[in-house]
Amino acid sequence: MPEPHVFVSLAEALPQEQARVREVLAIYKSLGAAGVIGAAMIEDDLRAADRAIATQDIVAMLRCYQTLKQIHE
Repeated sequence: MPEPHVFVSLAEALPQEQARVREVLAIYKSLGAAGVIGAAMIEDDLRAADRAIATQDIVAMLRCYQTLKQIHE
């Protein structure tokens, strides 16, 4: 029998996604000069997510969540 979907609130999912992306950011930073531009872009995205959470802007939080989901190693 298939496992039921687990619903997670945006307030839980966004910080989890931020933590995942911070791990990816560490990889980009470890690349030195080759990862500088990517790291800067990721840092901007993380700052935007921090701002959205701090201001409790749900629309911005959703946009940031979607942006962070697109970041991969």
